[in-house]
Order: sequence, then C-alpha cells, then structure tokens
Amino acid sequence: MSARLSLFLGPLCRPLQPLGRPPVPCRARSGVGGAGEESLGRRRLQDGKAQGSCGRGSQVPPARDSVIREVIQNSKEVLSLLQEKNPAFKPVLAIIQAGDDNLMQEVNQNLAEEAGLNITHICLPSDSSEDEIIDEILKINEDPRVHGLALQISEKSFSNKVLNALKPEKDVDGVTGVNLGKLVCGDAHECFVSPVARAVIELLEKSGVNLNGKKVLVIGAYRSLEASLQCLFQRKGSMTMSCQWKTPQLQGKLHEADIVVLGSPRPEEIPLTWIQPGTTVLNCSHDFLSGKFERGSPGAHVGGLSVENDVSLLAAALRIQNVVSSGRRWLREQQHTRWRLHCLKLQPLSPVPSDLEISRGQTPKAVDVLAKEIGLLADEIEIYGKSKAKVRLSLLERLKDQADGKYVLVAGITPTPLGEGKSTVTVGLVQALTAHLNVNSFACLRQPSQGPTFGVKGGAAGGGYAQVIPMEEFNLHLTGDIHAITAANNLLAAAIDTRILHENTQTDKALYNRLVPLVNGAREFSEIQLARLRKLGINKTDPSTLTEEEMSQFARLNIDPSTITWQRVLDTNDRFLRKITIGQARTEKGFSRQAQFDIAVASEIMAVLALTHSLEDMKERLGRMVVASDKDGKPVTANDLGVTGALTVLMKDAIKPNLMQTLEGTPVFVHAGPFANIAHGNSSVLADKIALKLVGQEGFVVTEAGFGADIGMEKFFNIKCRASGLVPNVVVLVATVRALKMHGGGPNVTAGVPLKKEYTEENIQLVANGCCNLQKQIEIARLFGVPVVVAVNVFKTDTRAEINLVCEMAKQAGAFDAVPCYHWSVGGRGCVDLAQAVREAANEKSHFQFLYDVQLPIVEKIRTIAQSVYGAKDIELSPEAQSKIDRYTQQGFGNLPICMAKTHLSLSHEPDKKGVPRGFVLPISDVRASIGAGFIYPLVGMMSTMPGLPTRPCFYDIDLDTETEQVKGLF
Repeated sequence: MSARLSLFLGPLCRPLQPLGRPPVPCRARSGVGGAGEESLGRRRLQDGKAQGSCGRGSQVPPARDSVIREVIQNSKEVLSLLQEKNPAFKPVLAIIQAGDDNLMQEVNQNLAEEAGLNITHICLPSDSSEDEIIDEILKINEDPRVHGLALQISEKSFSNKVLNALKPEKDVDGVTGVNLGKLVCGDAHECFVSPVARAVIELLEKSGVNLNGKKVLVIGAYRSLEASLQCLFQRKGSMTMSCQWKTPQLQGKLHEADIVVLGSPRPEEIPLTWIQPGTTVLNCSHDFLSGKFERGSPGAHVGGLSVENDVSLLAAALRIQNVVSSGRRWLREQQHTRWRLHCLKLQPLSPVPSDLEISRGQTPKAVDVLAKEIGLLADEIEIYGKSKAKVRLSLLERLKDQADGKYVLVAGITPTPLGEGKSTVTVGLVQALTAHLNVNSFACLRQPSQGPTFGVKGGAAGGGYAQVIPMEEFNLHLTGDIHAITAANNLLAAAIDTRILHENTQTDKALYNRLVPLVNGAREFSEIQLARLRKLGINKTDPSTLTEEEMSQFARLNIDPSTITWQRVLDTNDRFLRKITIGQARTEKGFSRQAQFDIAVASEIMAVLALTHSLEDMKERLGRMVVASDKDGKPVTANDLGVTGALTVLMKDAIKPNLMQTLEGTPVFVHAGPFANIAHGNSSVLADKIALKLVGQEGFVVTEAGFGADIGMEKFFNIKCRASGLVPNVVVLVATVRALKMHGGGPNVTAGVPLKKEYTEENIQLVANGCCNLQKQIEIARLFGVPVVVAVNVFKTDTRAEINLVCEMAKQAGAFDAVPCYHWSVGGRGCVDLAQAVREAANEKSHFQFLYDVQLPIVEKIRTIAQSVYGAKDIELSPEAQSKIDRYTQQGFGNLPICMAKTHLSLSHEPDKKGVPRGFVLPISDVRASIGAGFIYPLVGMMSTMPGLPTRPCFYDIDLDTETEQVKGLF
C-alpha cells in the first residue's frame, strides 16, 4: 500500500463491528479447498472490515484531505440527525466485487466506519458470468437493510442487462439509465450522480480552477462515467470532448486540452510527452493506488497549486454520502407514503347480481403485485395460488419505528338472524377511503367458519359490490388456518385422555421409563420435560438421579376427569356432537367418560391465535392453556402434557395473516375467526398491528367486531385492546332499517323465509320504536370514550323518510355523525360520505377507557358488564358457575378480563327479547377459563358452543361445475 493511502487511512483505522461473519480478504478461491472452503464461483458474503494495516507515510495534500473530511463529516452529521428519531437505523452499503483487488475495499471500509455506516462486500471470481452478477444484484435489491449498491466489476461486465437489474433507488454510483436520464434532464436533485464524476468537479473547483470556457478532454471513460462527466462539465460552461485511447489524432486533442480526465489507465504506448506542461490532469482510475500508475506521471499545475490524482478517494467519500441520502429517502418513505395502488374499476349493474357473479366478474390483481404496491418486500410474503398470500411477521421488525395509522372498529346494533352487513360496511369503507379518497387503508376481517358457510348464514366476504375476492376462496379453506387449529386442538384432546389411560394402567417406574426412554444407550429429558421439572422445583437434568418420589411427581399428572374443560372441535355445525361418550372401545379398558365437540372457531387455540403478538408469545400462550385440574385442585396445562412444541409446529403458518383484496383492489387481511357469541369475536392483533404500520400515520385500519356492540365491541375493547395495547380512534356502528323495525315490534325474521310486508314497505312508526336499540348501542360505545359514526346500511326497500329518521335519531343519541351507505349497490363510491365522516371523527381527541379494572373479583367484572352494557338488574350464578369462579380465583386466574358467551340476538340472554330489555336478571350457568388466550368466559343461559344445522341448510345450494371446476351457490 502506498504511503499516501496509508496516511489518509491512518486516522480512520479502528476496529469495526462486523454485521456477520469475520472479515476475510475479498478473493475468489481456485482449485480444491479443504473442509468449509468455498470453491471457485461460489458466493462469499463478508461484513465488516477487510484485513490490512494502516501505517504512516508522506504528507497528505491538505486541500484534498479537507474536501474528503468535509464530505464524511457532513454524512456523519446527517446520519446522526436521522438516528435521533430512528435509533436503530444504520445504512448499509453493499459492494459486489468481481475480482481480487482489495485496495478500494479498505478505503470503503474505513470511510464507512468514520461516517457511521455498515458495509457488506459480496466477492465473486473475476470470471463471474453476467447471470451470476445479476443474481447477486437481485438479492441485494430486495434486502431492506441495504440502502446503497455499488458494482466493482470489469468494464465488459457493465452490460445493459446488468445495469437494468439494479434498482435506481439503490444505485449510489449513478450508473442506471434512470439516474443518468434524470441527470441529463436537469433533475440532479432527484437522482444519484456518479461519485467519480462529482469528485472530478469537486477537486478542480476546490483547487480554484474556473471551469467556464475550459477545454476538457475525457479519455478512456465508458458508458455512465463518460455521460456524467460530459453533463457536469457542460453545466459548468466547459467545452467537452470524449475519446478512447486508440482514437486517431489523440496527440493533437491532448495538446488542445486545458483539462484532461483519464477514465482508465494510460496504455504504455502513449507517451507522457503528449500532455502539454501546465495541463490539469485527473485520473479517475484507482490503479494509481496499487502502483500501476507511474508516480512520475504529470501532476496538475494550476496557479502554482498541485492537484493530485485523488479522484478515487474523494469518489469513495461521495459514495458514502449517496448511501446516507438513500437511507434518508428510505426512512421518509417508511414514515408515510401514499401507496401507488392500481385500483380496480367497478361497473355496477342494476339489478345487482349475486355475490358470486360479482366476484367472478372482477379479475383480481396478482397478490404479489398488490403486496408490492402496499410496501411489502418479496421475501415478506408466501404466495398461495394467484390471489392470496401469507405475510411474514418479520415485517413488524422492519417497520417497528413506523408510526401507526388511525384505528377504526366496525360494530353493529343487535342484528336479525340475517346479519346487518358489518363486513360489507367494512369493505365498502376501505374501498371508499383508498380507491376514491386516495387514503391508505386496510380492512382486517375474520376468516369465516365452515359452519355458517354450509349452515344458515352463508359466507362472510361482504356482499354486493363491497366484498373480498375471490369470495369462494375466502369462504372455503382459505390457507388452512382453521384446519391447523382443528388439528392442534384435537392433538391436545387426544393427549389428555391418553395420559389418563397410561397413568391408570402403569406403575410409576414403568410410566417414568416410557416417558424418558433409553435411546442408543442414553436417557435424557426433552426441553419441555426439563421445564416441567423446574415447575415442580426439581433442579436435576440427569434422568438417572431422580428419587422415586421425584419420578412419581414428574410422571403423574393425576388429572381429575370430572374437571376436564378441553373439548374436541370440528368446523361443522353438528348438533349430535354436543354431548358424546368417549372410550367405549375394548382397547380403552373401560375408561370412558362424557365429553363433547365444540365448533372449531370456539377453540381456545383460535383465541390464542387472535390475541398473540409474536411466534414466541403464541408458544407461551399455548403452553399456558389449562385443560383440567389435578386431584389436588391444581391446574394442568399443555406444558405439563408435553405437547406445546407440537402445537406450535402445527400453528407456525397459521400465525401469519392472509393477504387478499377487495373488489376495487384495495388490501385486506383475513386472519383468525373466533365467534363473537362464544368467544371474543375479533380478527387477529397481528393483522391489525401489521396493517397499522403499512398504512402509515395518515392511513386507516378498519377492523370488524362480531355481532352487536354489546358483544363484539365490548370484547374488542376490554380483551383485544388490553392484549394489543392499541387504542381505537372511531367506532362505526352499523344499523339497518330492517333490524330497527324488528326491534320496534315487527314480526320475527327467519333465515330462508321471505320477509313480511312490514320490512318491505315504509313504516315510520316501527323504525322510530326500534331506534331504542340503536340508541343503547351508541350509549355502550360512548362508555369507552370513543367517537361513534353510525352507518345506515341501505337496502333497496328502505325509503328516504326511514333513512333520514334513523340518521336524525342517531345524532340525537350522541353519535358524532350518521350517514346512509350504498356500497352494496355501487361499491366504494357509495361509502364516500361515511369515509369522510370517519376521517373527521378520527381527528377528535380520544378519551378511550376500559369498562372495568381487571383486578376486580371475577363476579364483580361479570356484574359490571351485565349492568352497564346489557342493562341487567343483576346476575345470578349457578352453583357450578360459583364453584368454577372459586377454583379459578384460588388458582390465581382471577385478574383476567371477562369474555361473555351470550346470544347475539338480544341485549339480554333471551333471543326473543328485542329492543332494550329492562329489569332482567342475567343467569350465569357455567364459567370456563381460557388461560392461554387470557380471559375467563362465563356462559349465559343455555348458550351452546356447537351450533346446529337448520332444516334447509345452505349446502342445498352449493355445488361444483365438474367441467369448469367453478363453485356454485355460495352467496
């Protein structure tokens, strides 16, 4: 290394903190290596400082040194300012190098360290193919940690194909056509300019050279460097010529030039005498650092000042500056950018076709295109088919410093059995926000259960021109999350009964030997068995050292079968599984007991999925799930049964939210699907958190709670918001004239039966009478201090007078606004008024508060919900419910929130009590605990956890066209 370079690097040489593996020289291996060596052509990724020493040498020209110091200091200061608001931010420069010249590598490393950047070298053999180089470029393009990419490859490798592979926003050397084009068009502030070309201009100007009118000759420069130099010199008023070393009349051109810029090493056959004395000469090649360029080559003598050939050093500093600028742009984009979303056009028909026809009439965007539009990286999605994908949780780490958007909850009044359109309003609202008001927005919906899809209600993808597409994929299987929950739930159920059987039929020693078997002459505990030992206070790791008493403690869970609360599940409405007897086969040796099946979405594992915030958290929650008590009254968990790891494996994909789109091409997360009447009824915390990051600070996430505000919304606030730490900005309360007429005394509404004339003809009195339910639901929402916007979901039979009456009475009851919505018939355009009202309400100061303190006794929390939300006079506990409450309190679970399992068809426990029932006593028949999910759930009245099929289920209409393989009959 030359003394000049050593002195320059000396002050910068300090140990670097490598990003990855230890540093090694950037050289491609040849021949056959030993174990662990990389053969010729293999990729090597190095992070950190290259090997080398920094010594002292001759005096460094102060002019050049000050220029480089100024650039690096400026970069350092800018980066420090960025890191004040983003402490974890540290830009990374990646250099793809083909060859074994490491001199510039050390320059880059030391300058990067001084400025506060990280640097990564990808070192390839010098004979690497074009495709091999492009493969590395594409990997760096998609790496969010890297903010700049430079190519240190041979001139012949700079093909158009290679340059076109490089992302312009990471092209800190300004070699792509996009950056060059902006430079030529005068948009230099919007692009990256070649650091080498900038260094030439900087050195000349800092040396006092007036470039205006000077004759400049650029020799041996190629492609982007030649174009950049010409453009920059011309902007300074210079007359620029370019040629190659073999150009005829080169000697004459050199004699005419005031300034000569060498873009590549001078061939030996070109004598130095061709350059006139006093001509300013700058060398853009860094070959002089390795001694290839003669030290005796002419310096530049301008007005008595010597301008050394230090372009490469200054260019390296300017490249660092470009990386900082790239990082600043990236941060700005992460903070908030309006999506460049290609929305799909709707052409609504009248009369409105079936949901399935509408869904099939719209061609969805490829899901990877949608993902890119909303800011997801290629490695952050896992594609399932053409129109759905899972999103990886790593996204949360990448966007952890991003500000959240506004958080909107869609709830409703007490519904009819037909549903009042909360999902449809949710979809219509985000279509209006994104496709019509150009505001980033995300819908977060629950995955529909197969039970309702084939039972009485049908699908849950929205409806009309406000739905998620493809609706058949949305309603059938999706990506298999509910199947994973079913498998995990039933694995745990099988583990419980199997353990009871084996404990009842084996001695302590035999049981212990089977739990800790001898394998290849050795016995050892698994990780989860070691956890059980620690729980028991046994601090031993060698299975042979346990005493007989300790072996018995470890091996016997002593489950009391009468206390088992864990049931098997099935995602089908099957009333005949509500009570079953298991263990009747002779192989079970007479150990039978009564049990039951629940609907799959009522499984605690579904609630865990919906409330977890990471894979680690989900594993912990799964392990904490209490399945029974032992004969001493202590809780028995999934961890005790040793099944936690297996459950996590079954759920490892299900934890990732599912990305889909609306009819207008706006994004939707579909994730988790707990029932709202027998669980907490909200989509996942993870989907909401990821969506809030993706929409940015000015965007909106609209999530839906099941059934009325008395059930889904209350649980959203008291359970989901406690678990997530998220604070809602607005509640959208969905009402229909149809439901209000029912609450006002109209005849019963039954699924599959035509509506009576009271619902199809104007009846102002029924609407007015029924608004009491709407007023009560507004009152419930306001208990939590959140502004309420009422969305009147308009049906074609509703009259203007009826709609106006509902809006007026809603405002009188304390709603921030009340808006009629026509999204079902025309899509997002019919929901623009609602979107504007929501935006205005979101600007109101939030006064969110929980309804109760979790430290209250379980009974008091139940009573608070019953009285404040439902309007009950008091509660009545059955002996079984009181016994369970006492047990859970004794076991230390009394400080959990409450998840009421109650009918959704009435504010009371009786489905036929419409309007606003008063003076009733709420009966609590049973109380169960979802310890992993984190709540206690009382069963109100005769609440069933397994729905049944009606006389004429939806499956009568569902069929498959065997020629086209299209599903028919979904609605």
